[in-house]
This record gives sequence, C-alpha cells and structure tokens, in this order.
Amino acid sequence: MIVIVFSLVYIGMILGGLPFLQLDRTGIAVLGAIALIATESLTLEEAGRALHVPTLILLFSFMVISAQLRLGGFYTLVTEKLGTLRVSPAVFLAALIAAAAGLSSVFSNDVVCLATAPVLIDVCLNRRLDPVPFLLALSCSSNIGSAATLIGNPQNMLIGETLKMSFVDYLRDAAVPVGLGLAITWLLIALCWRGRWEFEPSRIGVDQDPRLERHARFDPWQTIKGLSVAAALFAAFLFSGWPREILALGGAGVLLLSRKLHSRHMLGLVDWQIILMFIGLFIVNHALEMTALPKQAVSALANAGLDLHDLGPLYGASFLLSNVVSNVPAVMLLLPMATHPDAGLLLALSSTFAGNLLIIGSIANIIVVDAAARRNIVITWRRHAMVGVPVTLLTIAIGAAWYWSRMR
Repeated sequence: MIVIVFSLVYIGMILGGLPFLQLDRTGIAVLGAIALIATESLTLEEAGRALHVPTLILLFSFMVISAQLRLGGFYTLVTEKLGTLRVSPAVFLAALIAAAAGLSSVFSNDVVCLATAPVLIDVCLNRRLDPVPFLLALSCSSNIGSAATLIGNPQNMLIGETLKMSFVDYLRDAAVPVGLGLAITWLLIALCWRGRWEFEPSRIGVDQDPRLERHARFDPWQTIKGLSVAAALFAAFLFSGWPREILALGGAGVLLLSRKLHSRHMLGLVDWQIILMFIGLFIVNHALEMTALPKQAVSALANAGLDLHDLGPLYGASFLLSNVVSNVPAVMLLLPMATHPDAGLLLALSSTFAGNLLIIGSIANIIVVDAAARRNIVITWRRHAMVGVPVTLLTIAIGAAWYWSRMR
C-alpha cells in the first residue's frame, strides 16, 4: 500500500495533478498522507514524527512577515519607485534584477513575484516598454536571488533546518554563484531585446485580479514595522546562534500584535497550500523510508557507479529531479543522501537554479506567466525557454565550477 500511494503521489507531482480528478500538487500530497493514515499503513504517532516542525515554523513565520509588507504596500512602492528611474531600458533591467534578487533572498521568491508582477506590467506600459523581458527578468532573478540565503525559498529553509547549516557560511559560499547568475541573466535578456525595448500597449487589457497587494496603499508605519522585524531577524541569523525558527516565530508574533492590521487578513495571506504540501510529503516520504526501499535503490545505483552520496551525482540528480517533480519534492527525496559537509550547499543551489529551466519548474515562473496572461500578454513555453534554458544551464555550470575550483 505504501509503495502504491508513494508512486501515485509522485506521478501527481510530475503531472501537476491526476487524470479525471480536480487535484493539484498540494491536494495530491495531502490525499496521499490521508490514505496512509486511514489504511493504518502509518499510525498518527508515526505521521506526527514525520513532520519536520522547525521547517514548518520557519516557513509560516516568514509568510507572516511577507504578509505584513504586502498589506503595507511595500512591494508596490519598490516597483513603482524603480519605474520612476530616468535611465535606459538596460539599466532599468539591471535595477529590477538587483531589487528582485535582494527581496527574494529574504522574503521568498514566490511572494516577491506575486506582489510585484502586476505593478511591473503597469510600470513597463507607462514607460512604453515591452513587459515580457522585464517579467522574465523578474522570475529568473527572483529564483536565483532566493538561492543566496537559507530563508529565500521553501527548499532552502528545509535544507538549512534539516542539516543545521550555518546561515553565515551558506551566505558566503552562495554569494559568488548567485551574483554571477544574476549578471548572466541581465546579459542574456539585454542581448535578446537589444533595440527592441519599445512596445505599443494598445492590445493590453485591464487586470481584473482582486489581489490585495495590487490595491494596497503604502503605509509607512506598517512597512517600517515589517522591515524592522525582518532586519532584526536577519541580524540575529548572522550574529547569534539561536534557533532560526524560534527567532522567526517571535518576529511573526510581534507583527500579529497590531491595532490596525487584523490577524484574519495577515493569516489569510499565508500560503497554506505550500505548508500543507510540506506536511503531506513529509508523511508520504517517511512512510516509504520505513520500507527500506530507498536504501536499497540507493545501494543499487551505487553498485552501478552512481552513488548519490557523492557530490557530483547528487548535484546532477537534484537538477534533473527538480524539473521532473518540482524542487521541494526533489529536495525531500534527496536529503537523506546529503551526508557530505557541502551537500547542503550544492543541493540548495542546484534545486533553486533548476527552477528557471521551464515555466513549471518554479511557482514563481507560473505566478509571473499568469499575471501576464491576465493582461493579454502571452509568454509561451518557447519564449520563456529562450531565456530560461540558457540561464539555467549557465547558472548550474557556474555553481559547479565555483564549488570545485574553490576546493582545489
């Protein structure tokens, strides 16, 4: 029963759903966990032990912090301020990439894209610029920038918390490949759209999406409050050894103590879908580990000359699996093999950089493409791949070359 449920769950992860059923990846993961518990393949106690609570707490806490900034209009303000820069399109592109990467390294790439993509379209149209290169830059740089820290995206949070990685050491080691990846992103997009920046917006529609951050008015106090908590947490991560999840939870608690922003609105902006997917996959993966089948499969691969405990095969497997089942499930499957001291770094870089390859490789990509579609701006698979494929292959190569050159 466990093998059947696991197989169906990961088939659903690959397909993004199951035939004839209205299920997305989160629904499939949750349903798989329910099936295991309902059939007594796993007891409630075993299911509870499967959850990695520090990761879930850290994920929830930073979603609350991001909700504070969305309600305070911070992301909208940043995007609009970028739009007022009196610079050339290429320089505007560089500023956008730097801002998106910086924000994503702290507040999560998915949130940054969700909050800024609709505003970015308006900014581009006001400047009579084609929104497509800037939207592609937003998604690519948000993905790459999120690899800079252990709080930039869900898979990095999972890796950092599970392997007890040093926040400072990871930041130092990831800085160069992330910085080079952002430079490559700017160069590729600038070359592809050189001389073709201007755009006639006559066919662009009005975005009817009622998402709150699009209408949120800038509130200086709420923004300062959110940024102060985020800055205090970042400093604590850098200069103290206190558990990150406890510090973040305390910060989230401070923000929930508000006289103006209702907790219903704050918690309503928490991405419960992601949290539930984590819970479901924790349980499903733990059930399979209890069968000893994963160890047998890893041993068989090692005997065939592909030992996933080695850094090279692990780096490559992370890249491939992230584009098959998505990066969070891929990381969950590969974490038991991350026994080398540097495995966490390479697993975080490869799983995150891999997200730029295809539209479905990252939730951030999907968010940006959906925001464009609501305005009749079509970003096809081919158009995305024109930037996403070379960016991904080059960043993956840069990450590998940087690590192995440093080790020599």
